[in-house]
Amino acid sequence: MSEPTPNPPRTTTSSAARSPQSDRGKPRVSLAIATAFGLGYLPKAPGTWGSLAGILIYSLTQFYFPLNAIPGARLQIINRVTWAAWTSLPVTLAIALVGVWCATRAADSSGRKDPQFVVIDEVSGQHITYLFSLTLLDWKYLLLGFILFRAFDIWKPYPARQAESLPGGLGIMADDWIAGIYAAMGLWIARAIGL
Repeated sequence: MSEPTPNPPRTTTSSAARSPQSDRGKPRVSLAIATAFGLGYLPKAPGTWGSLAGILIYSLTQFYFPLNAIPGARLQIINRVTWAAWTSLPVTLAIALVGVWCATRAADSSGRKDPQFVVIDEVSGQHITYLFSLTLLDWKYLLLGFILFRAFDIWKPYPARQAESLPGGLGIMADDWIAGIYAAMGLWIARAIGL
């Protein structure tokens, strides 16, 4: 009499979905960067969380490389421009270039043109707001820059909406860069009128 063979272990769909083999081909590093290390997966207002990450990065740059380390720098616009060129500009360019690449890969892997979970564009656009306005580490201007950027990012004035039609990650990122430039102009106006 032969012994009955044991039943093979059952694989459920959910455990198969989590297996390492099913994750092959997913650009994990690109997804991590494109989502601002998971902020894009938050259920409510992922773009707002991405903008807050942009504020954090800019604030850390300011904290570790402060403009006021240069004597009289707060008074002279040339010192602000020089400071920005040496500190914030490289960070801004790195976020923008890496963002285009990661956004392209994230969009390709999701099969959507501009997935909502990709928020590196908001990180980049928010950073551009502060760089181009030469904003110092001042909570009023950081808050105003955040509000202006979110407003322009949602509104998408010309040519921001048209920039969305650019291919791949460039289209995902470019509209936020334009919103960042508009927000920077708003900060310049706010400072000029003494806000």
